[in-house]
Amino acid sequence: MKKQQEQAFTLLGLTWPIFLEQFLQTVILNIDTLMLGKYSDRAVAAVGVANQIMTSSHFLFGFVTVGLGILISQLLGAGKDREAAKIASISIGLNLVMGILVSIGLVVFAKPLLHLLKLPPELMSDGVSFLVWTGMFSFASAFIVTADTILRMHGYVKQMLLLTFTVIFLNIAGNYLFLYGPFGMPVLGVQGVAIATDVSRLIGVAIAVILLVKMMRYPFSVRDVIRMPSKVVKEMLRIGIPSAGENISYNVSQIFITYFVSMLGTSALTTKIYTQNITMFVFLFSISIGQATSILIGRLIGAQRQDEAYRVCYRHLRIGLLIAFGAGCLLVIFSKPLLGLFTSDPEVIRLGRTLLLLSLVLEAARACNVIVISALNAAGDVRFPVYAGLVSMWGISIPLAYLFGIVCQLGIPGIWLAFIADEWLRGAVMILRWRSQKWRNVRYSVVSGEIPL
Repeated sequence: MKKQQEQAFTLLGLTWPIFLEQFLQTVILNIDTLMLGKYSDRAVAAVGVANQIMTSSHFLFGFVTVGLGILISQLLGAGKDREAAKIASISIGLNLVMGILVSIGLVVFAKPLLHLLKLPPELMSDGVSFLVWTGMFSFASAFIVTADTILRMHGYVKQMLLLTFTVIFLNIAGNYLFLYGPFGMPVLGVQGVAIATDVSRLIGVAIAVILLVKMMRYPFSVRDVIRMPSKVVKEMLRIGIPSAGENISYNVSQIFITYFVSMLGTSALTTKIYTQNITMFVFLFSISIGQATSILIGRLIGAQRQDEAYRVCYRHLRIGLLIAFGAGCLLVIFSKPLLGLFTSDPEVIRLGRTLLLLSLVLEAARACNVIVISALNAAGDVRFPVYAGLVSMWGISIPLAYLFGIVCQLGIPGIWLAFIADEWLRGAVMILRWRSQKWRNVRYSVVSGEIPL
């Protein structure tokens, strides 16, 4: 087992299982959309807006998992495996509490949140139903993403494929049963899709527990899960809140963008959802390389090999840019048949093809941001990406989206142009930050042993 784990710590050894896991998770989002598209285009729009809220709320779990990932990777790089296990136990307790609070919030405030996004009245019933049913089991997602981070940082990326594949298979089977009603099953529509998602998540929790017990070198401590020592929690959140803040800021800004798109009508909203589902496959390459980069750089920093970490970031960035551009070209070439999988509406297909062409430029910039920000976070430089992201997203992306899309009447292509400006500016700033090497001066008390575990 140890030999297999060591072999995994190369870019390729880490990236391909992470990519497959992320790919499978994206497949289920697209299959939900595809299956719902055959059921009702209106249901797709309602679930798409509800999922925007779900995604944004689940990024709160990053307060714990981002800090967890940085500390575990540096502790393992320093050879402190037992301390890494204690951090993992504490993080599970923290995110379970966070998950329960998110579950309650989404159930109680489902309708007001959808009203805030200006979901059309004819879509409100489906939107509320989906958000309530999936929201009440957010605690299960909190546990799964925490387990995923723990196992991934230990190098057990292949094992996580088992969990992901099982959850997806169960979700697809549930969608089929509740959307098409075989064997006399009731056709529950959007509610049925939500129930299938919930059941698959709960089974995923059970599998995650088995993997954690079986794969970890040191056993988890129920005592650490419950007691959650304040100094350790404080340091973990001190790291996690700023570094997760960049992702949260991005997703909150996307809620405002969704509001602008809703102003353009149902066709524009549906086009946005379909296009983003397709381009997500390009983004997966960037995410996978970014996560692999984070694991490797975190361990190198923990082992005091900063010079090697500096070079690794640039090497991975070059690879990520080439892959993102190449994959984007394929999506442009096959844009019409890909969009045809989701809809036969000619207006949606026309707009979607324009957005896929613009995404060729957009995805390269996103790759740059994901990879370099992952490197900065792994090295402990967690605050700068947040500050730069806040300025760029709220000072450039949102104002330009409104200016181009609404005021200049360019519609949704104008909003994509705003995305491009935001991502390229932030990408340039992040590269300059990495080149400055200010991240070399960051130290954490948990890793150094100043805070005992």
